[in-house]
Amino acid sequence: MKIRQLSLLLGILIMLPIIAHSKSAQEINILADATLQRFNKEVTGGQQFLNQAVGVLVFPQVLKAGLGVGGEYGEGVLREGGKNTAYYSTASASFGFQAGAQSKSVVIVFLEQSALNKFKQAKGWKAGVDGSVAIVKWGVGEDINTMDFKDPIVGFVFGNKGLMFNLTLEGSKITRITR
Repeated sequence: MKIRQLSLLLGILIMLPIIAHSKSAQEINILADATLQRFNKEVTGGQQFLNQAVGVLVFPQVLKAGLGVGGEYGEGVLREGGKNTAYYSTASASFGFQAGAQSKSVVIVFLEQSALNKFKQAKGWKAGVDGSVAIVKWGVGEDINTMDFKDPIVGFVFGNKGLMFNLTLEGSKITRITR
C-alpha cells in the first residue's frame, strides 16, 4: 500500500502546477463547447446520439505528465438537457514506465437516469469501481446510432490525432468542484 501512496503523492507533485491553475466556469464551458463540436465532427451521428443522453460529462483538457510516476488531471462540466448543472475534476496516478506529457479530451455519456443519479450522489466517483465506463470502438464511417450499447455509461477519448482506442478510464477519480 505504501507504493500506491507514494505513487499518488509523486503524481500530485508532478501535476501541482497544472492543478494550481484552475479554470473558471466560463473557460471550462468554452472548451467543452469546442470538445463537443469536435465530437460531432469526428463521430458520425454524434449530435443525435448526444440528444438521446440523459447527461454528458465533458473534460476538454485532461493533462497527463510523468517520469516513472505520473499523474493526470482535468476539469469539466456535466450537462443535462443542454444546460450546465455541475463542474467536476478528474484525477488519477500511475506507476510504471512513462516519460513526458500529453493532453486528451474525455466525453462521458450517461444513457440511463439511474446511472447519472448514482454518479451525482457520489462524493467521489471512481471509474471501474463505482461505475463501469465502456470505451467506444467502431470503424470509420459507422454511425454511432447503429450501435447497441449494453452499458449505461459510455466514454470517448480524443487525442491530438482524433478519437483514441484501447484506452481505459478505470482508476480515474471524478469529484464535484465549485466554479
